[in-house]
Amino acid sequence: MTLNNNNSQGIIFILLGMAFFSIQDALIKFIFEDIALFELYFGRTLIQTFFLTCFLIIAKKSFTLKTYYPVLTLVRVFCFFFGFSFFYISLTFMSLAMTSALFFSCPFFMSILAIIFLKERIGIRRWSAIVVGFIGVLIVLNPNFDDFNIFKLAPVACALCYAIAMTITKYTSEKDSIYTQMAWLYIFALLAGFIIYLVSGDGKFNDYSDPTMQFIYREWFSNPGVAWPYVLVMGIVASISFFCVFKAYSIASPSIVSLFEYSYILWAMLAGYLLFDTIPVPRTFIGTALIIGAGFYIFFREKVTGRMIATDTPTNR
Repeated sequence: MTLNNNNSQGIIFILLGMAFFSIQDALIKFIFEDIALFELYFGRTLIQTFFLTCFLIIAKKSFTLKTYYPVLTLVRVFCFFFGFSFFYISLTFMSLAMTSALFFSCPFFMSILAIIFLKERIGIRRWSAIVVGFIGVLIVLNPNFDDFNIFKLAPVACALCYAIAMTITKYTSEKDSIYTQMAWLYIFALLAGFIIYLVSGDGKFNDYSDPTMQFIYREWFSNPGVAWPYVLVMGIVASISFFCVFKAYSIASPSIVSLFEYSYILWAMLAGYLLFDTIPVPRTFIGTALIIGAGFYIFFREKVTGRMIATDTPTNR
């Protein structure tokens, strides 16, 4: 199988995608006490579907729901839906710092999956860059693992689901367009959300005092005046985010693109400063230097040598 890789463009798209994701995640912190988890997911997806439809019509893009990989598509959208549900749940009882630190185990899953399913061979330099980048993430976030409980593994579950979904995206992008893949993601999320609404949307299972469980089982549309303006913004931001991420993984090597997802930390710091007036501490800049250094080492080295980071036939680097 021939894989079309354009890592330079893929890196740009993933940087933009992480920037918009950091905005979306910051907004969740404002509204999780006024909205149900799957109401949030359903509303955001509904808005994303609207904008995707408008884009396809205005840009006159050819589009089909036909997928050449029905089973893989089902696995991919399932992983996306429940993976990000895990992430949103974790934001209700964990700091964004710890949630993000655990989520960034994703590149390790991604590299293993790329070896198994995409036949990529990851050399010592790439492994070293991934490890250095992850160390930088830990330094920036300084996660506190005291009082650990099993529910704090939710971001790790999200990372595994995300890694599986994006590896499948890389594989299926040979025949399925980015618009087809996004459409099926939205269709699944809307159908799943509607079914969940029919089963528990009236809040009949919400007999918990724990904020996290209330977020999961809260009655839908209990406070729309407060929550839904945020949902509208999140839908717009998420549309841009998913397009950038899908585009990045469809044109570039997953193990390379995943490395630049560390840039989420930079954007999160900026969002924290603008929205919460949070000023980074010195250790944040040290960790950020490691993240940037690890990522751009690969990029600029390949620019100098004039070779692709990942070729149609992956080589041991």
